Amino acid sequence: MNASYVIASGRPWNRDLPERLRSRLGCRGDHFIPVATPAELTRGALDRLTTQGTPPRYVFFPHWSHIIPEDIHGAFECVIFHMTDLPFGRGGSPLQNLISRGITRTKISALRCEKGLDTGPIYLKRDLSLEGSAEEIFLRADRIIEDMIVEMIEKEPQPQPQTGEPTVFKRRTPEMSDLRDAASLDDAYDLIRMLDADGYPRAFLDVGPLRIEFSRAARKAGGIAADAKITLREKTKE
Repeated sequence: MNASYVIASGRPWNRDLPERLRSRLGCRGDHFIPVATPAELTRGALDRLTTQGTPPRYVFFPHWSHIIPEDIHGAFECVIFHMTDLPFGRGGSPLQNLISRGITRTKISALRCEKGLDTGPIYLKRDLSLEGSAEEIFLRADRIIEDMIVEMIEKEPQPQPQTGEPTVFKRRTPEMSDLRDAASLDDAYDLIRMLDADGYPRAFLDVGPLRIEFSRAARKAGGIAADAKITLREKTKE
């Protein structure tokens, strides 16, 4: 194996993905290159892999919230893993948008990156359950994506154009995590669990100068049990 494979994700649930892939495919350490920040993902860095004799065959994006520069996706085969059955659910915050719509199962779509937002052709799709907290779902997705990457490396499937009517999701904002917008216990439970992962703004309630953030939600008879963190709201810290 002379090619290299770049794994671009700054999320903790993908942290050991390169090592697991090396182990499964029997590769040297320099064949799977982890990238955690946009500053590391440059055309120059990818070109250096080529001059070192391990040109990037694929640049995989198992979880990436940044714009992929055109000089990269135009020169290398960049593969995004998107948590919807494309073309349904193009756009931002796919997990949260799915759960807020009452959807319990989805697909992970592996698509080739192009200029349009999540419009590229599809290599593979695999099923994913949306039960549990956001972190549990991302961990589950990480193992499925690992299998998809192995299949892509071994079989090199040709991507096929998306078919069907597109549905576009809007990226959620932190203000949308306010539990006052929940109309039922089911809404409150879903809002807490779908934001319960590293790097996401927790569901919250503001009470006077205090902010109460919730995590680890569990349905109980007649209610919800959850962990709560209480802090001073930002505007009171001046």
